[in-house]
Amino acid sequence: MSYIIIDNERCKGCGLCTIACSRKLVTMSDTPNSVGFTVALFAEPEKCTGCSMCAEMCPDVAICVIKE
Repeated sequence: MSYIIIDNERCKGCGLCTIACSRKLVTMSDTPNSVGFTVALFAEPEKCTGCSMCAEMCPDVAICVIKE
């Protein structure tokens, strides 16, 4: 099983991870973080393959991929 962890305080809401995820498991939240950025949200972890494309695309290094 693989999944990602998004650091909401590092995320600046650029949305590049949503484009990079071929399974469309990363979306944008409606809730801003503490500095006002609308952050990325990980949905349906059971469908994640752990390809790491979202983490590679993130310019703020806000995504960590966990592979178990």
